[in-house]
Order: sequence, then structure tokens, then C-alpha cells
Amino acid sequence: MTSPEPTPTGAPADPSGGAARPVRADARRNREKLIAVASAAFAAADGAVALESIAREAGFGIGTLYRHFPTREALVEAVYAAELDDVTASAPVVLAEFPPEVALRAWLDRYAAFVATKRGMLDTLHAGWASGKIATLTTRERITAVIGTILAEGARAGSLRADVEPDDVTMMLLGIFSTATGNTPEQTGRLLDLVVDALRPREREEGAAESGRDGRFRR
Repeated sequence: MTSPEPTPTGAPADPSGGAARPVRADARRNREKLIAVASAAFAAADGAVALESIAREAGFGIGTLYRHFPTREALVEAVYAAELDDVTASAPVVLAEFPPEVALRAWLDRYAAFVATKRGMLDTLHAGWASGKIATLTTRERITAVIGTILAEGARAGSLRADVEPDDVTMMLLGIFSTATGNTPEQTGRLLDLVVDALRPREREEGAAESGRDGRFRR
């Protein structure tokens, strides 16, 4: 007797041994809607978010949520992965639309939104990473790679410095966002403006090597 064909990943097995049924379009849309609603809820929350409220906001019963995400960890993992994919994929979009230094500032706003979403699920993420229930993603590496791409485009255009290590920029951003909980959005925006200003090419004043601003060091 020949063995049945393996079931494609993510598709429900047919108990009769036939071909697996593909995921229905409406089920995929429901899953995507739950992720989108959960992402917004986690970004806005000051504390834990009830799964019932996410299901209700998405227009579903809690049973529908549990069919897609059997545990809180499963939902958090899906939201986190989707947000990380979106924030990294947004870089080519803004680079295609804006000059590199403008694209950098626009992308930083998207990254800030990602960090805000992550804050609403940090407890579950940390516990899930520690227990192995949530996969550890290469978040820092992917974010640094995006920054490197934007810096390279800016260096070619002459609008961003070419002597900056992308990981140093990541470190600056981590410093900003680690203290951003008590900041207003306006203050966070000003801090991100300062990051972009620090990455612009340095202007060298004529004669700066020969004299100080007030002439005291003139030779």
C-alpha cells in the first residue's frame, strides 16, 4: 500500500486520506483581521489586553479567535512577526517615494509604531521567548539591515553620512525607545529628528582650521 501524500503546511488534513483542503480565502481574511485588530489593541494598551475584547472588536466570537490562535502566545507571536515583516518591508516603499533622508525619517515613524505595538505584549513575548513557546526572531539584525540600506542610499545621494555604522544607529534608537514610555509623541518625534540631523553630512566652515569662531585661535 502506498503512503498518502504529505499534508501541506498550514492546510487541514483530510481524515479520508484524500488531498488536503486549501485554506479558504474567508478564513485567511479573518486571521488577518484578528492580527490587525490585536496589533492596534497592543499598541494602545497600558496593560494586558483581553482576548475577548480583540475578538469582539474584530467582529468575531472568541471561538473564532481560538480556532486561529489557540493560545495568547500564538496570537502575540503572529502579531509580532507580522509587524516586523511590515516594518522591514516598508523601507523600499519609502525609498522609492522620497529622497533617502526623508525616507529615513518616514521609516523611523513606522519603526516607532512597531515599538509601541511591542510594548503592549512585552510580558507575553519575554515569557514566550524564555519558555520556547515563541520563536526568537532576528529583530535587531533585520532592523539594522534596513538602516544600512537607507544609509547606503543616502551616502550615494550625498544626503546622509557614509561614515556611520548601521548598528550604532540601532543603538541610538534603542536608547530613545527604551525611555519613550513616559515621552509624549511630540517629544519622541523631536528625538527622531535629532537622529536624522546627526546622520546628515557634516558641514565644514571655510577657514575653520585656521581660526576659531571669535578669532582667538587664529594663527
